[in-house]
Amino acid sequence: MRKKITIIICVVFGLILLRYCITEFNTHMTKINMQKVAMPEIMVETVKSQDIIKSFEAPARVVAKYQVNVEARIDGYLLQSYFKEGDFVKAGQILFEIEPQGYQYALQQAQANMKSARAKQIYYDKQSARAKQLVEHDYIAKADYDNAVAQRDSFRADYQRSLSAYNDARRNLSYTKVKAPVSGRVGMITVTVGNYVRMNAGSLTTIYSVNPIYVTFPLEANDFNELIRIDGSARVNRKVEFIFSNGKKYELTGIQNFFDNKVDEASGTVTLRATFNNDNNRLMAGDYGRAIIYSTKTDPTPVIPTKAIQENQEGKYIYKVDEKGIPTLVYIKVLEHKGDITLIKDGIKIGDRIAVGGLQQIIPGTPAKIVDNLPEQEVKKPNIFVRILRKIKRIIKGNK
Repeated sequence: MRKKITIIICVVFGLILLRYCITEFNTHMTKINMQKVAMPEIMVETVKSQDIIKSFEAPARVVAKYQVNVEARIDGYLLQSYFKEGDFVKAGQILFEIEPQGYQYALQQAQANMKSARAKQIYYDKQSARAKQLVEHDYIAKADYDNAVAQRDSFRADYQRSLSAYNDARRNLSYTKVKAPVSGRVGMITVTVGNYVRMNAGSLTTIYSVNPIYVTFPLEANDFNELIRIDGSARVNRKVEFIFSNGKKYELTGIQNFFDNKVDEASGTVTLRATFNNDNNRLMAGDYGRAIIYSTKTDPTPVIPTKAIQENQEGKYIYKVDEKGIPTLVYIKVLEHKGDITLIKDGIKIGDRIAVGGLQQIIPGTPAKIVDNLPEQEVKKPNIFVRILRKIKRIIKGNK
């Protein structure tokens, strides 16, 4: 009896053990099969480089090389203007005329005074010369000679004063013709004909230079430092293009030949200036647009297949794959699209590995199987297990 009980217990224990082993085996095989089915297959490439000329963009403004206010240098009534607003004028060209009669009379009087003083100077020059001869022969006293010399010097000084007054009168008369101090385009007339103008009381009009012309733009300090790194120096003449506010590009290129000596604390930018040829007068002072500045040397830049880039509400991204085959979502900044390839500004480095195929199968943080080729159907649509796992992961993240 005892033997039978022992046999029954052994059989029951054996069945229980067998059942446990079968269950564990089935569980293990299920996990393996699930892992095989759920592990996405992806294609991976190493990020390559391409030597390119880097470009940076910034808002820009057109500025005249010089801006000159035309002012009256004497007082008087404005008789006439000799130009139209917006005309191009040359340096020395007459712009306005101020009533000249009073200054003509002043010049005539100054000229008469000068001639009188000149005549007296000549007379006393001769008198002093005669006195010198007489005093040498003791025909006159030394005091008489000294008096003659003093009179000569006094009338010489009178002549110089009258000559100075004459020249000043000539200068004032010349100021009745208000001339352009520089060449350029004339702005609006602020004082019309018939008004009384005063010396240095304000500008009659303004002249803006047109050729060459400046374009100034505030470039981010980081971008400026990047230009310095690429070119090896800050003092480099770089090519600049100007884009009008309507999106059209100015046909001529300029040269960036100036940069400010400080970073603006409020905006974190450095002001740069480019000089443009403006023979066609298309660039007008005060106009706004965009400036694109180019490095003078090439720089190795990450380049990836355009198909590897995806986009969501937060921006463009790729999947970076580590040595264990685990993909990580990484947001990137695109520098330029060139058909099938894209140049990357920021986010990845040359030598990184990224996923270029099987992107729809990827679950960030979940190991993936790296393959050389993918079946067409697997590239287009993720399998059911991948979709389920993605959904579970989203639910878990939402609970967290």
